[in-house]
Amino acid sequence: MTVAAPSLEAPRSTPYRRSASRRSNYEMYSWLFMRLSGAVLVVLVIGHLFVNLMVGDGISGLDFGFVAGKWASPFWQVWDLAMLWLAMIHGSNGVRTIINDYAQRDMTRIVLKTLVLVALVFTVVLGTLVIFTFEPCPVGPDGAFLEGVPSFCTS
Repeated sequence: MTVAAPSLEAPRSTPYRRSASRRSNYEMYSWLFMRLSGAVLVVLVIGHLFVNLMVGDGISGLDFGFVAGKWASPFWQVWDLAMLWLAMIHGSNGVRTIINDYAQRDMTRIVLKTLVLVALVFTVVLGTLVIFTFEPCPVGPDGAFLEGVPSFCTS
């Protein structure tokens, strides 16, 4: 007794018809953001490490005065702000992708992504406030309670 194989339609015998989809391109834009922000972050982080560790006194020169001197310049404020924002959004987007891949229940996924969003917003808001409200010249009787007070603070 011979069993006949079921007949198969030849590949591409019927043209592919894309159905009208209401889905957005969010995941594509998310993927593109990860690639672009990763490239920009490499430049920002290497520049940050070079200035902090190679220029001047190296790691032994990193103190309050060094940071105060850097953040007295709007250029370095914007540099560090861009690094903070891109790193946090890039990392949170990566964690969101991992949650989508591994969280099995919808409620677990919602809770975890909400926690990631709360952590992202908290860190970005707090970091932005620190960068733009940082006082390079500490208030005190003579400012001597901190080591490395920048020279432009003493009068």
